Amino acid sequence: MGVGVIIIRDGRVLMGRRIGSHGAGTWALPGGHLECGEAVEDCARRETLEETGLHLQAMAPAAYTNDIMQAEGKHYVTLFVLASAGPGEARVLEPDKCERWDWFAWDSMPSPLFLPLQNLIAQGYVPRWN
Repeated sequence: MGVGVIIIRDGRVLMGRRIGSHGAGTWALPGGHLECGEAVEDCARRETLEETGLHLQAMAPAAYTNDIMQAEGKHYVTLFVLASAGPGEARVLEPDKCERWDWFAWDSMPSPLFLPLQNLIAQGYVPRWN
């Protein structure tokens, strides 16, 4: 299981360029592996803090995707969380996994995108706070 965190600030979403792992060279949301016994929201907080230094504030469940990565022989179900973050800028805290962080409009994302994010967009998902 994977967790992807859709962090929205000023109408834009935080994305990082992956390196050193499956999906290298693609743009992805903060997130990672759901640990055994871990709550999805706790994973979202932990991964976001470890990767960016940002503290999540409000969170809500979003959508999920079924992600089959043929070339890497991997199969994930990715659970997405919609979130806001506290003040500060995202920092690259895992330079062996992420080249840089940037903010993008949902309708103007960079390419190529990491497969779970591609699948989320293909489902027609658009982040909205209720």
